[in-house]
Amino acid sequence: MRYDTMILVPARNEEVGVLTSLESLAAQSRRPDLIVVVVNNSTDRTREFAQEFADRKDAPPTVVLNLDNNPHKKAGALNYGLNWVREAFGGRLTGAVGHVLVMDADTELHPRFLERARNVISSDPQLGGVSAACFGRTGLWRNPWQRYLLGMQIIEYGSAASARYRRDVHTMSGAGSFYRAEALQSLIDWRGEVFWEDHRNLVEDYETTLALKESGWKVTANETVIAYTDLMPTLRELIQQRERWSRGTVDTLRARGWTKYTWHSITTMAMALLGAVYVLGWGSRQLVLAARYGLSHAPLMLALASFWVIYPALRVRKLGWKAMLVEALILPELVFNVVRTYWLVSSILKSYMTRVSAWK
Repeated sequence: MRYDTMILVPARNEEVGVLTSLESLAAQSRRPDLIVVVVNNSTDRTREFAQEFADRKDAPPTVVLNLDNNPHKKAGALNYGLNWVREAFGGRLTGAVGHVLVMDADTELHPRFLERARNVISSDPQLGGVSAACFGRTGLWRNPWQRYLLGMQIIEYGSAASARYRRDVHTMSGAGSFYRAEALQSLIDWRGEVFWEDHRNLVEDYETTLALKESGWKVTANETVIAYTDLMPTLRELIQQRERWSRGTVDTLRARGWTKYTWHSITTMAMALLGAVYVLGWGSRQLVLAARYGLSHAPLMLALASFWVIYPALRVRKLGWKAMLVEALILPELVFNVVRTYWLVSSILKSYMTRVSAWK
């Protein structure tokens, strides 16, 4: 028996969100043929809740695998699930399934996610994967600071989701990515595994995106293929998450060097650093002069201020008037950019100066 669509859900200590994620799969307009949950080094009740879902009569066919001693983080769990399917159906992934959706256990999918992703990937035989447009879940704040922090993440996710499908995809989203099984099998044939198993691999989704491109596959994103993911409720958790993403990206870029698939990311990161230095240096001086003499004595600053009010607001217009107002106020985004610059700089420094610890 060959399944058209298989879902692979790695879950580590996700007892809070795993049922919501699995229920969003059961509610799909095009139901999955097989769900494989890999409970990955968990110490909570994730396995129990996943098995509870699997035992439901109305649930799609679901298998719960337990991986207790996995040193290779999320990549190891994903490969474990893929290998289980391959071994169960003759050794090759293409003999078992046609498409594989990889999604996080803290992610909820739009009811038509699979239907739309299937349509997109069918439109071009060279497409190896379709990435979700990710949006942050709303309504989780408990105080004004948390409201600000989560609100800025919602705007950040929304801006990226509405823009990334228009240009080359930097990375397939770990929250939800729909792959052609043939593309994943080509990576297995090339290097023996889909996701690079090394404890230093902090961004298995980005590394796999590069590997697909290097193998000749195209990847894309689509604004109608929507996933909703958890946000970081505290500044500490946000910085830890983004440092892991940024540091993992820097590590991957350093390992590969300057290629036609990495030059854009390297250039973008360099421009972000130069832009931060420029804004903090020249911009701070102009603000002091404007405060002392007024904007009428700083026409360039007045023109830039007008741009900073109008452009960011228009960029998030699809998110509604509240997001537009926040962006037009300049200060909320400026503060968030300071935090963003901090984790970018710290990630680069850590990439060159520290080692990635093994996962125990």
